[in-house]
Amino acid sequence: MSAPDPTSSPIRILIVDDHLVVRAGLHMLIDNHPGMTVVAMASNRAEAMELAASTSPNLILLDLDLGGENAINFIAQLRETTPSARILVLTGVRDTDAHRQAVQLGAMGVVLKEHAPDVLIKAIEKVHAGEIWLDRPTLGRILREMSHRDEKEIDPEVAKIGSLTQREREVVALIAEGLKNKQIAQRLFISETTVTHHLSSIYSKLGVSDRLELVIYAFAHKLTGKS
Repeated sequence: MSAPDPTSSPIRILIVDDHLVVRAGLHMLIDNHPGMTVVAMASNRAEAMELAASTSPNLILLDLDLGGENAINFIAQLRETTPSARILVLTGVRDTDAHRQAVQLGAMGVVLKEHAPDVLIKAIEKVHAGEIWLDRPTLGRILREMSHRDEKEIDPEVAKIGSLTQREREVVALIAEGLKNKQIAQRLFISETTVTHHLSSIYSKLGVSDRLELVIYAFAHKLTGKS
């Protein structure tokens, strides 16, 4: 992992977890990592909403089970309160259906508390950079649900996919690999501005709104460039 740029602003993180010991441990882990800082900690919905509005975090680290409160119920509200903040779920809840719901509501990734600390740090960096952090079981379940939809619901997608240019298909495949715009530009020998223009066209043609939806769409409709 490359060293953080000391001149760049640290990732401002809001921790939302109902356990004091967990919050303290996460605070220590994050603040000891260069390029990250904890700006506030909340234990419930009310505190999370208030602190999200007052501290303007870049990333919200959110547990799903807040001592009887289900955080899934206010992910959408958090996004409205701090639209620029990315949400990363950190949870001990192994219910993959809950993970799916969180992602569909706007969370950019899911990390289980049983994972090693370096996995969490990596996930924070990736999500802050605009990438998706999903383990294979969660992504696989979303794709299986999409594949089981009625064929009449899927057929119209053929026309959408057919409207993509060859270059746009290449961009979609590279997005599915997890590449950033700069990396895509280097791989295709084009400018980052051109990549951005391609993505805007792709989103419009396929009816998706962000990278997460595009990744899921790409896997569901075999646009990854892999068999």
